[in-house]
Amino acid sequence: MKSFIYHNPEIRIKILKRLLTLFFAAALPVYAVENCPEFLNQNLAKLHSNETVNLCDVAAGKPLLIINTASYCGYTKQFEGLEALHQKYQDKGLFVVGFASDDFSQEADSEQEAAKVCRLNYGVTFTMVAPSSVKGPSANPIFKVLNKESKEPTWNFNKYLVNADGKVVNHFASDITPDSEQLNNAIEDLL
Repeated sequence: MKSFIYHNPEIRIKILKRLLTLFFAAALPVYAVENCPEFLNQNLAKLHSNETVNLCDVAAGKPLLIINTASYCGYTKQFEGLEALHQKYQDKGLFVVGFASDDFSQEADSEQEAAKVCRLNYGVTFTMVAPSSVKGPSANPIFKVLNKESKEPTWNFNKYLVNADGKVVNHFASDITPDSEQLNNAIEDLL
């Protein structure tokens, strides 16, 4: 059997490809985290949780869909579509993260209530960050960069596509729904 593998070039190539895949799969996360843009290297409090999330730890080297959200907005029903995007593209590498914000006075009064709206009412399983500002001088560090590289949100449920290198490549206003062809095509272009 050993001589068969040694003398069979097709099997040697398959074995070599598999070894290279395993090597790069192990090395890529370390490389991605080390090369993650500083603005994504933030310890962010998760919504209604004692846990934090660092986007460099969980999504380095992956494209991101970042959304500013609110619990009581005409666009709140987009949570359902955003969850569908998360389910559709997570295995292909897309990382979806929502940033709860009361910048437009439509966020729940408590994190517990905000978590109930997105998780219980809309089945959200993608990462949600505790409320913070997403516009102006008090914007959180991630949105400061998004706003500088793209456009500051003028309302809730703006969507920002960030490529695997941490560059903002698209901005979609609130009225562009998660199921829109425009948004889905832009996501697929990144994957």
